[in-house]
Amino acid sequence: MVPDQGPVTPSLGKGHCSVCGRSLEGRWAFSIGGGTRCLQHTLRYGPLLRRSLLTALFVGTALTAINQGVVIVEGRLSLSLLWQVPLTYCVPFCVATWGALINSRVT
Repeated sequence: MVPDQGPVTPSLGKGHCSVCGRSLEGRWAFSIGGGTRCLQHTLRYGPLLRRSLLTALFVGTALTAINQGVVIVEGRLSLSLLWQVPLTYCVPFCVATWGALINSRVT
């Protein structure tokens, strides 16, 4: 298994993923982690995932408190909260990840 954190074949240049060596011709490429990566390895990049998870934790908690705080504090929990609360955390995770992808995309 190829590690996701460091370049395996840095000599291949910008036209190849620095992790797996796959050609990036006609594919989305991202300049992240000191190399150019394919989408698959960009989405597995630990620092990007940690930032997105921290964003989701803080923003998701704030949104849950704003939108569902009274219901949770009063103990009027419903089954709909089983999907509403997780989605409240998924949205900021996706937005943070999308922002990182767009900002690191190689044109």
